[in-house]
Amino acid sequence: MAYAAFRSIGAYAPTKILTNEDLSKMVDTTDEWITKRTGIKERHIAQDKETTSDMGVEAAKLAIERSGIDKSEIDMVICATISPDYFCMPSTATIISNKLGLGNVTAFDISAACTGFVYILSIAKAFIESGMKKNVLIVGAEKLSAITDYTDRGTCILFGDGAGSAVISATDNKDEAIIDVNTGADGTYADLLMTPNGGTGSPHDALSEEGNACFMQMKGNETFKVAVRTLTKDVVEILEANNIKSEDINHFVPHQANFRIIKAVGDALKMDKEQVVVTVAKYGNTSGASIPMAINDIYENGSLKKGELLLLDAFGGGLTWGSALVPFSPLK
Repeated sequence: MAYAAFRSIGAYAPTKILTNEDLSKMVDTTDEWITKRTGIKERHIAQDKETTSDMGVEAAKLAIERSGIDKSEIDMVICATISPDYFCMPSTATIISNKLGLGNVTAFDISAACTGFVYILSIAKAFIESGMKKNVLIVGAEKLSAITDYTDRGTCILFGDGAGSAVISATDNKDEAIIDVNTGADGTYADLLMTPNGGTGSPHDALSEEGNACFMQMKGNETFKVAVRTLTKDVVEILEANNIKSEDINHFVPHQANFRIIKAVGDALKMDKEQVVVTVAKYGNTSGASIPMAINDIYENGSLKKGELLLLDAFGGGLTWGSALVPFSPLK
């Protein structure tokens, strides 16, 4: 039987940094206010001509280089994004594939907001375990600055740009295999976090009537409460289903949306501070890129070792959610 192994990680953050002090000159806010409520100190912002695919390519190059396989062996590319290069085609995945010179491979995007990386991990796992694919490049990439209203202090303080990528490969060694991925969604909460216009669900003439129609909008207090409850429940379920305890987890990597949410979920799960990966202070919320960027941080600082167990946990617009138990299984 074929199993799916998490072989490598890579990430990219734009060079431009937008600090809380910078934002205080744009909207009615302060560094103290932002830090207290979110834990965010700064976020990276793409250049005007820097696209989501450009960032995805840079992250993917690192992931492929670190994977121990040649790029010619990649047979599928999946991109998770809510800020694609184009609405609605071509997919950002096809552009990434072309820029990487991968040739004739399956490529497509998915839209699951902040849960996107967990969703594409589950898809890669399924394709590999079915025997249909052998080496899948998954990419979470976002240029959220392009869909952020910088006059809305409730959202503009949260979001940043960046990309993360991983190579998921077939293995016959069960000890290397991704243990489990759990995903879900509930559309009854769709209005908590959304971009309300620009699709067939609303008239196109609304775009000319409302300048912020295609920007992200969020009901912050309601989202916070549902997020903490859902993230905690999802992790409890996947741990119990696999007979794994919180203390067995080497690195708990939650979606980096808000430090208060991360702390609340970590405390509820009785995770030690050392187990919880926190990068929200320097990147903000990068949606589908958030989790792989966080994994890349612990990889590059040397704290992620071969064989260690990652617990991924995410929650996003849709509403969507997902968790995964992933041994880090590099070839080199």
